[in-house]
Amino acid sequence: MPDKKTPASAVAAGALDIDLMIEEGGWPNEDTLRAIVDRAVPVALAEAEVKIVDGVELSLVFTDDDSIQSLNAEWRQKDKPTNVLSFPAFPMAPGDALPPMLGDIVLAYETVQREAELEGKPLENHITHLIIHGLLHLLGYDHETDEEAEEMEALERQALARLAIPDPYA
Repeated sequence: MPDKKTPASAVAAGALDIDLMIEEGGWPNEDTLRAIVDRAVPVALAEAEVKIVDGVELSLVFTDDDSIQSLNAEWRQKDKPTNVLSFPAFPMAPGDALPPMLGDIVLAYETVQREAELEGKPLENHITHLIIHGLLHLLGYDHETDEEAEEMEALERQALARLAIPDPYA
């Protein structure tokens, strides 16, 4: 039976206005990060079966552990660094029409790099996974319950498989 999911190539990433900012940390250069983002975002949107309309904005901030720890403490009352945080501009549920601004995805260099090393995976693969994870949060997916986690992780696995990136949960 043919795959009825939208091909990633049919998702117009160009229609999405993606703002990328490198704030702090030892991140790869902007061109490398832009290439990762330009691969990750369309496949995540395709797996979530999201139709992109012109003018939708998304922001990605690449920062360090200190900055993300401050955000995590302020917004989640967890005074510790984390790998990725998502800040939706508008509340969404899976399947909702996209708002004009999706929100912000913030990644912390030291934590992301340390996790990639500990898990023996290329840094670019881990960044890709976390961008997809963060974007799914902006689209209304979560992992608070086992059922939600299974659904979200399945979408992550499928998106990563499209990019020939191994299952991060295996």
